[in-house]
Amino acid sequence: MSVPAELKYTAEHEWIRVEGDEIVIGVTEFAQGELGDVVFIEIETEGESLSRGETFGTIEAVKTVSDLYMPVDGEIVKVNPALEDTPELVNSEPFEGGWMIRIKLTDPSQLDDLMPADEYSALIG
Repeated sequence: MSVPAELKYTAEHEWIRVEGDEIVIGVTEFAQGELGDVVFIEIETEGESLSRGETFGTIEAVKTVSDLYMPVDGEIVKVNPALEDTPELVNSEPFEGGWMIRIKLTDPSQLDDLMPADEYSALIG
């Protein structure tokens, strides 16, 4: 199970990559494995400012539908357009082509509340 060391993680199995004053968010390899084949992703919050813990979209797989949660406060500046036609990128490329959203971070100190890779690895066993 891949847990890239340069990323941060949440207990909701999302990964966070810092890129300047923006962050990129997706679901982890563990999450996509638990969900099964992803068939649809709905994110209609582009342009909105949301707080940590708020739902920014949903991910639908063969097994279930799950909410996607903001790991930090921020404004959603971009939704991955490739996921509309190829949501299975979440399964095949969870850390690259399967990213969900880019946000402009409101409070950089919230990044300190996220898990480093070793802590996330311990969480998922």
